[in-house]
Amino acid sequence: MVLHFMKYRKLSYIISGALVLLSVILLMTRGLNYGIDFSGGIAMEVTPVTENYSIEQMRGALSQFKPELQEVDGKAVLIRVGLSKGATDVEQNERVTQIKDILGENVQYSQIQVVGPKIGGELIRGGILAILFAFVMMAIYVWIRYKGGYAIGAFCSLFLDFILMFGFFSATGLEFNQTAIAVILTGIGYSINDKVVNYDRIDENVKKYHKMPMDELIDLSVSEMLRRTMLTSVSTLLAMIGLYIFGGQVLREFALAMGFSVVMGTFTSIFISNMILYNFNLRDEK
Repeated sequence: MVLHFMKYRKLSYIISGALVLLSVILLMTRGLNYGIDFSGGIAMEVTPVTENYSIEQMRGALSQFKPELQEVDGKAVLIRVGLSKGATDVEQNERVTQIKDILGENVQYSQIQVVGPKIGGELIRGGILAILFAFVMMAIYVWIRYKGGYAIGAFCSLFLDFILMFGFFSATGLEFNQTAIAVILTGIGYSINDKVVNYDRIDENVKKYHKMPMDELIDLSVSEMLRRTMLTSVSTLLAMIGLYIFGGQVLREFALAMGFSVVMGTFTSIFISNMILYNFNLRDEK
């Protein structure tokens, strides 16, 4: 059964353009919710041991530090306190001591993380370089492998993948940290693999069907690979659903972002990278 994806190519361009515009607006207005490892600060995971010691009481006791408090797994509480840009190691340790003195014996500490602003800035630069390096290497790979319309289609959809992933983190307010960088790179790798598989089938059919109109050839190729694409996507999503339900707070955010990257990669593989090929004469490129 051949599904007619190509008749929706204009709609797919409109949807993609709207999503890119929305992502750019969100990034310009809301920005990203940088985690402690990027922005610098103190993160403590504590569990109340005093009866009826609530998260609101913690917030009130620590109000002078303007903390961010978040419940984790129903019992534990994650406390985030920012540091000034010029904070020294001594000032960081003093702030930790002050927080411990205020909370006293009311809580039990599970984890304490202190990241200075300088280290946070270095981690941001490292993360950006990792993303740029991955983007350039993938672009070079698809250009060497395919060239012509295939390379342009893969490059455009790859750029769209990156923009939408950053837009997702801005829209949801999920913490943007080193784990987020790993999610983006993993998701983009998943997406480009899906595109390469589809391109291989289109390339085979271009050689096989010399007179078939290009829109019908692309529909045929995508339809032939659709079962493989959906099985891979659904199986990955099921794993992410399991992580989201049972994996705890940290893995829950990872699963949510990774699930979005799978959906996004499937969409751009079927409706963007393949649609762009319609504008090129792939037979002449051979």
